[in-house]
Amino acid sequence: MTLSETSQRTLDAYLATLHKRLRGMPDDDIREIVEEIRSHVMDKASASGIITDAGVTSALSALGSPEELAGQYMTDDLLARAQATGSFWLILRSLFRWASISVAGFFVLIGSLICYCLGFFLAWAAILKPLHPQRAGLWMIPRPGGDVEMSLHLGFASPPATGHEVLGWWIIPIGILGIGLFFATLRVDQWSLGKFRRSLSLGGRS
Repeated sequence: MTLSETSQRTLDAYLATLHKRLRGMPDDDIREIVEEIRSHVMDKASASGIITDAGVTSALSALGSPEELAGQYMTDDLLARAQATGSFWLILRSLFRWASISVAGFFVLIGSLICYCLGFFLAWAAILKPLHPQRAGLWMIPRPGGDVEMSLHLGFASPPATGHEVLGWWIIPIGILGIGLFFATLRVDQWSLGKFRRSLSLGGRS
């Protein structure tokens, strides 16, 4: 079965835009995706045994715009690479992508950033404690009205004039726990992104 000239132009224009929007993915993957979509449209358009212009238009409409479809494939590719490699930067990029399209992703991103930052700063303070024992640590600083402020110092500035350092050398084993928190968060994010990727069900077109 062949397409009419009008349907052929419509399909070619859609696939050309899709191809352009997939730039950045491996060329072989792009070609495979484009051919998959072409085959999918042909199958849907010929469901009644005859390919019509209306059938092609309906099949393309069901897929959404080529920009949206490319975004789904790009997201899936990013999630797959993050899940496979466990790379911190790929996982972080994936979390930002997830947060941009989902409220759940936004809260996962915020929680992860808090854990990453806490783990990093605790570990950094533990590393600097032997180098700057008088300036690196956690200080308890009294404030007017009876309030108390906790302040983590990393050794770059003089300690507060008031208050006292509360952890002492215990900050080193706590810093080791910070390293554990960082990598535990990384693994939880890797697992969460895997679940999110499965929920997208890119292959579930009907």
